[in-house]
Amino acid sequence: MTGVGIVGVGFMGMIHYLAAQKIGTGRVVAICTRDPKKLAGDWTDIQGNFGPRGEQMNLEGINRHATFQAILADPAVNLIDLCVPNDAHAKMAIEALEAGKDVLVEKPIALEIEDADRMIEAARRTGRLLMIAHVLPFFPEFAYARSVVESGEFGPLLAARFTRVISKPDWSTGIADANRSGGPAIDLHIHDTHYIGLVCGSPIAVRSTGVVQNGAVSHLSTQYLYEQQNLSVSADSGALNQPGRPFMHGFELWMERGTLSFEFATIDGAAHVATPLTLMPEKGSAIHPPLGSGDPIDAFAAELEAATIGVRDRIVPPQLSATRARLALALCRAEIASVISGETVAVAPA
Repeated sequence: MTGVGIVGVGFMGMIHYLAAQKIGTGRVVAICTRDPKKLAGDWTDIQGNFGPRGEQMNLEGINRHATFQAILADPAVNLIDLCVPNDAHAKMAIEALEAGKDVLVEKPIALEIEDADRMIEAARRTGRLLMIAHVLPFFPEFAYARSVVESGEFGPLLAARFTRVISKPDWSTGIADANRSGGPAIDLHIHDTHYIGLVCGSPIAVRSTGVVQNGAVSHLSTQYLYEQQNLSVSADSGALNQPGRPFMHGFELWMERGTLSFEFATIDGAAHVATPLTLMPEKGSAIHPPLGSGDPIDAFAAELEAATIGVRDRIVPPQLSATRARLALALCRAEIASVISGETVAVAPA
């Protein structure tokens, strides 16, 4: 069983901790935080834009470290799970790889492409696994959509539209500070660019318009350009929602012989499915595929299970590929450049 050491006990660290309780291939053996209250199990100050609020946690049997160096030296830890602010990803991941640990990094891989390249090179040099925690492919609606497109059952994908908009991210200082998080155009929108790369393929260029607030792109609308004809892909993503709807996402996929739609939002604290996952085939009635649990923690559990199986089998799962995560970052950076310049921006191949 893989011993997981979570570094950073904020909102995402707590989500990873809760997710780990649901898997059988690994368990949390250690945590690392500088906050004495959190080391003692008092997580009541933690909150985010989905999932439960923090509470008093029973950390009996879990090694608790106040420094990163201490958890790196913990022999019980096989996999370092970095849930720290985005601007710390590169430095800490490289340090963990060089300490002989496999590493799972919460998305994005880094804020700068050069840092992502240094991380990938460090993994190659040390022979350790570098995995990037892009959770969207593990949500049942998105996993189903990917499987339908890849199967070709309804013909080739012709067009796709993705939407992801939140309210101002103010639940943690690291997320709210665009210099540390990259702002919504990276921290939020990278979910879409990663998924688009998996399902639609790698674009050769982007054309984006957007909204710039306080020096950061807070909203963007992008058209992804491909070499092949008859493929139209777009996305709208940002942080312009009001607090009454702190989160919404969805997609529409048009295939030759079928259409797949989904839209979800949180409205006034309650989950609201505007369009349940619906497949509309060329002939016959609409289909609502069975999805199982709608608990978002289950998606993170599936992600963490894939990572721990990767450690066991010594292979990076494709959804957690650092190379794919680097491309997602490159797309975000190209879109930001397009918003600022007003020009179409080419995307260099990985």
